[in-house]
Amino acid sequence: MLLASCSDSDSIDKDEEKPVITINYNGGFPQACEQLKRGETYIFKVLATDNQALASYSLNIHNNFDHHTHDDQDVNCALDDKKDAINPLLVNENYAIEGGPTSYEIEIEVIIPNDVDTGDYHCAYSVTDETGWQARTSVDIKIVE
Repeated sequence: MLLASCSDSDSIDKDEEKPVITINYNGGFPQACEQLKRGETYIFKVLATDNQALASYSLNIHNNFDHHTHDDQDVNCALDDKKDAINPLLVNENYAIEGGPTSYEIEIEVIIPNDVDTGDYHCAYSVTDETGWQARTSVDIKIVE
């Protein structure tokens, strides 16, 4: 009877893979070093995939006036001089992905207000699968007049 109540852990399909997130495809936006104009509206796009099921994603845009870096940035863009923020753009949005797809194109409308500080920013995306694995990617962008 004890043997019947035990299970073989090898038969459980464990998810040991992180999802993948990329901006580097035809249609991905914004690309590294992209210049975005104040007062304009943009559709930010990134492609997320997972071996089992995607669950959620987020977008974070924050200033880089102090020239900090993130560990996943591949491209070095020309930076303006360091400065103090007065009215920086800050976007921090989280979204659920319904139905657990294995591939999902994230599309987020972002309005750049007319009165935000121009200069260097980071655009960071993250995606989480249903078991909690997370992947992220970020790029340098610049807000201009």
